[in-house]
Amino acid sequence: MNILEKIIAHKKKEVLERQSLYPTKLLEKSIYFETPTVSFKKYLNRRDLSGIIAEIKRKSPSNGIINNHISVEKLSVGYMQAGASALSVLTDAHFFGGKNEDLTVARKFNYCPILRKDFMVDEYQITEAKSIGADAILLIAAALTKEETKRLASFARSLDLEVLMEIKEEKELDHANEFVDVIGVNNRNLETFEVKIETSFELANKIPAEFPKVSESGIASAQAIHELKGAGFSGFLIGETFMKHARPEKPCADLIRQIKNYTKETVI
Repeated sequence: MNILEKIIAHKKKEVLERQSLYPTKLLEKSIYFETPTVSFKKYLNRRDLSGIIAEIKRKSPSNGIINNHISVEKLSVGYMQAGASALSVLTDAHFFGGKNEDLTVARKFNYCPILRKDFMVDEYQITEAKSIGADAILLIAAALTKEETKRLASFARSLDLEVLMEIKEEKELDHANEFVDVIGVNNRNLETFEVKIETSFELANKIPAEFPKVSESGIASAQAIHELKGAGFSGFLIGETFMKHARPEKPCADLIRQIKNYTKETVI
């Protein structure tokens, strides 16, 4: 099995375990079931914001520990003060070192849209996402059938959660449906972990115009973001570029400052 297949197999077992410990009825008692969500899609379309989706990511299967000494409270607030448009919080524990509590902490201290970054295979996880304060969920086309994608996206919509559907090749666009809000292109191949930002440029014109586009992984410069904007992308999900620093909010602020300066110089 490749790494994506291993993650999905583990995730299915994990879901069964969590269902026995935290039944759906218990999750539905969360205060977040009564709290309106913030539109991930609208924030990406705001021209007064950077488009940066700043990620909280402790480790990865490809690079091991990235940064295991963070305060989610301080980092999430720092990202927003830096000018990020949204937050992405990895909640997978086994492979990425995250936990649901990370997202709840970020929610407690921030009013921006928060994406729950995990490997969704079951409606239970979407109910869980709502219960911990998420505004949007990730659906990975490579990990789901077309029918599963539509079923899970429809269920997310019923809970007022938005859907970022992630692709890595053109054929996965057939998973798109009326319940998907945003389409992301992962420049990291989840089977080989090779990163190529060219993937976003290759797929940009293939994505239907009604979907805001997000480029994910391998983004590290204002010039790259300027070029991606030119290709039609409005969101830029960045994790390891920030997280490898002791204080990830600082390179985030620096990059957003560079984006603004780059835009001014280009206009002049």
